[in-house]
Amino acid sequence: MHETAYEITTLTPQQPTTHPAMLPTEIPPGVQMVTLPGGIRTLAYTPTQAPPAPPVPVSQPIPTWAKTTALLTPTIGGGVAAAGIGLSYAAPGLIAMSEALWAAVALIAAAAIGVPALLRFGRSVAGPGRGTTHITQNITASGMFGKANGTINHR
Repeated sequence: MHETAYEITTLTPQQPTTHPAMLPTEIPPGVQMVTLPGGIRTLAYTPTQAPPAPPVPVSQPIPTWAKTTALLTPTIGGGVAAAGIGLSYAAPGLIAMSEALWAAVALIAAAAIGVPALLRFGRSVAGPGRGTTHITQNITASGMFGKANGTINHR
């Protein structure tokens, strides 16, 4: 047993009690009703148990996908920045190129409409006495890879 520097004294049955017993709700925190080995009940301070230590956090390894993403982020950002700078330098040329493409489209449309009109106009100016020329072409070949022979007839 532990030897203590204090002595617990309690009321013995021979001594009359002068104060009434305490209700359980009146007992202050840290104090409990205890029964001593001799059967006597008394109030005593009880040692409070230390709260359990919080669990020690275990460090988790960083997932591979997170490492890869973290390493690729500056690369992708740099690529986007370089593309933006390149587009800012290329913008005047792209604008000029789009205007040139629209001009080419207009030229193709004008040629598609104008060339047949010029051909009709040229035939009508040549005069009504001139007829049209018919060309007949006959081609013959023997076998799949045989030499082809042909004749052209003008009328």
